[in-house]
Amino acid sequence: MNEFNEHAIHQVSRREALKGLGISAVQALVGSRIAKANDKVQLPFENGVRDLVQYPQKRPLIRLTSRPPQLETPFSVFNADVITPNDAFFVRYHLSDIPLEIDPAGYRLKISGKVNQSLDLSLSSLQSGFESVEVVAVNQCSGNSRGFFNPRVPGGQLGNGAMGNARWKGVRLKDLLEKAGVAAGARQVLFDGLDRPVTAGTPDYIKAISIDHALDGEVIVAYQMNGVELPMLNGYPLRLVVPGYYGTYWVKHLSEITVVDEAYTGFWVGTAYRIPDTVGACVEPGSAAKTTVPISRFNVRSFITSLKDGDVLRAGSEERLKGIAFDGGAGIREVLVSSDGGRNWMAATLGADLGRYSFREWHLPLSFGRRGSWELLVKATNRLGESQPMEALWNPSGYMRNVVERTRVEVVA
Repeated sequence: MNEFNEHAIHQVSRREALKGLGISAVQALVGSRIAKANDKVQLPFENGVRDLVQYPQKRPLIRLTSRPPQLETPFSVFNADVITPNDAFFVRYHLSDIPLEIDPAGYRLKISGKVNQSLDLSLSSLQSGFESVEVVAVNQCSGNSRGFFNPRVPGGQLGNGAMGNARWKGVRLKDLLEKAGVAAGARQVLFDGLDRPVTAGTPDYIKAISIDHALDGEVIVAYQMNGVELPMLNGYPLRLVVPGYYGTYWVKHLSEITVVDEAYTGFWVGTAYRIPDTVGACVEPGSAAKTTVPISRFNVRSFITSLKDGDVLRAGSEERLKGIAFDGGAGIREVLVSSDGGRNWMAATLGADLGRYSFREWHLPLSFGRRGSWELLVKATNRLGESQPMEALWNPSGYMRNVVERTRVEVVA
């Protein structure tokens, strides 16, 4: 039986730790457990002090909230490997009543609605009865980097760590739907998981994609992450993986798939996770969008990972600059780096291509011969010719930030 607290601190038995259910039990056990006696981090924006906490199956991560758990990956993790380890992968929930204990033998995935036959699949039948597939794909929270928005916007004030890249293994959603038989007139597919609201007025977290998207063969129902079963906080035992799309669609603890013949208008689609229907999904800072559309694919992003803002280097040293770039599925064509604030640009060398939905590593040797302040910029372009803006775009929800990132370092004698 997979239990959220299987690696719990305090030497409390599993059963005792789960008494009362609810996230409060977990918080009492480990949620308030600060790594190394009250370690904190300072994210580089106002009110950016955060606790480092260690939950089961996780290394110390940056806590944004505890009810429900929202945990951000320390940015240094992205310099270690292009694949984000499971224990470092960020965590995002919307509802506070999350599952703490799941019996895999009793778990079922139900498929119903506008289908020829409803399905009630056990984990074993899903894993043995359908072809397994793998995809390396980035999962990124829609509000990743929201803390940098100026003017400031409501919502979780995240740094750049609400993202991660993993190798996901599962079965095609297309194969499941074809087994059920999609009925004529089907328009959308809805997805629901085991997390639940704690008050009657809070809407259940249900997401929707078009039937065409659901049947394109790219969306998968994943049961493994980087070669092992999913961590509890990342959706054990099944989660939806929607490559190239923001994490709002990646429903965790997936339990119900429903085919419908009309556009879904529930809160998490009809009201939340919407962006301005404008070029760049932006409006003038401080204003509201006249019309909105659901958020969908990532835009292009890139980062320097081997240096951080404020680093001090020795004059005459040579650094192997390294970083990552990604987009919503076209694939990265080039990465350019500037060492003079954007006046001149140098082409970086791209690393191994793990697929068009993956982080793409890049590197560039750079000599720091001049003492003083250096402003390093990185800019990626995808295979469609889409790139990054030099100035940050703004929207009221703090979504989709992808400005050209600047890293300032000081070179001394």
